[in-house]
Amino acid sequence: MGKTATCDKFYQLIGEIFQANGKLLANGDQLSAKHGLTGARWQVLGALQLEQRPLTVAQIARRMGLQRQSVQRLVDIMIKQGILNGLPNPEHKRAKLVELTQRGKAVCEQLMETKQCWAAEIIQDFSCEELERAIHVLKKLGERLD
Repeated sequence: MGKTATCDKFYQLIGEIFQANGKLLANGDQLSAKHGLTGARWQVLGALQLEQRPLTVAQIARRMGLQRQSVQRLVDIMIKQGILNGLPNPEHKRAKLVELTQRGKAVCEQLMETKQCWAAEIIQDFSCEELERAIHVLKKLGERLD
């Protein structure tokens, strides 16, 4: 395959990623709505759940590829909902830490169950090898884009 053909395949891959991303975001909104959340709020919970420790708004934004200001608005709403709690940050006076409340942890558990059922349906005819290859390609692509 020549360079032009390889570039064409790369552009095709980018298009597929964009389309899949849009569909994933829409699915995330649908799945999280059952729990009174939006997909974006689910992403904030996901960042905190993955790290298993309090994070600043900027750290959440970086991990999830979102704008800090957008995450700040989401965090403020989620604090009012009792899903998140703001804590003093000993390393930075103005950048508070954000953590899951007990209610937030319960919502995360419910979302995990919903996500597992959804994922099982989506991946039913993929092999582990196919998924591992896709992960490898996307990680490598992400590293080159840094």
